[in-house]
Amino acid sequence: MNWLLLRGWSREARHWGDFPAALKTAFPGSSIRTPDLPGAGERYRQRSPVRVSAMVDVVRSAERIEGKIHLFGLSLGGMACIDWSTRFPSEVASCVLVNTSVRPFSALHERLRLSSVPRIARVGLAGAGMTREAGILALTSRRGSAALAEQWASYAAEKPVSTANAARQLLAAARFRAPLEAPPVPVLVLASARDELVDPRCSEVLARRWGAKIAWHPDAGHDLPLDDPQWVVAEVKRWLGALAGG
Repeated sequence: MNWLLLRGWSREARHWGDFPAALKTAFPGSSIRTPDLPGAGERYRQRSPVRVSAMVDVVRSAERIEGKIHLFGLSLGGMACIDWSTRFPSEVASCVLVNTSVRPFSALHERLRLSSVPRIARVGLAGAGMTREAGILALTSRRGSAALAEQWASYAAEKPVSTANAARQLLAAARFRAPLEAPPVPVLVLASARDELVDPRCSEVLARRWGAKIAWHPDAGHDLPLDDPQWVVAEVKRWLGALAGG
């Protein structure tokens, strides 16, 4: 089984934390890759495209995976998974979307909660370092810690996401438009009921319009794989088992 995990806005592979290991334990023998989107992580020196499709093209051209892949995307990473599954469905075995919001199903004020805008602005003005990363963690997770924020700050110091690339990724997310019909691959939607960044109804509407299975976590934040990796893995495993059983 080949897994490809795509992170969200201004985040990189290391921000997955324990989730890849948990997924590996649940699916032993699997190949699990965590490529970075342009502008972050190993690709932090690259200029981030302003279209999600162009981000996908960069990652897809670099990932030489034999056989079909299981795509797993958080937020902006989920948009990339949708684009990949739509344009190259023959390469995709399944698609898991976590707290992803898309046009035309959700309005801008739902895709980014108005109540979160002042907090995002404060984070943006904080500059690089512990203050900024602690702000991001507080906005996206309900189970973060000072130690984790410090670790994230070390990632930012080592491979900083430029202000321009962060803005370009936001623009790409805002411009992204999902197809009215679901991609021709199995789709699972995972949503956090206590997401403070994106209105959880965005996931609900997406699943309903596409006829996709949805599972709700009662108290996790936007960064669901960070807040409860074991729950995510259990839901994915249950869903794939049901698919295999017909």
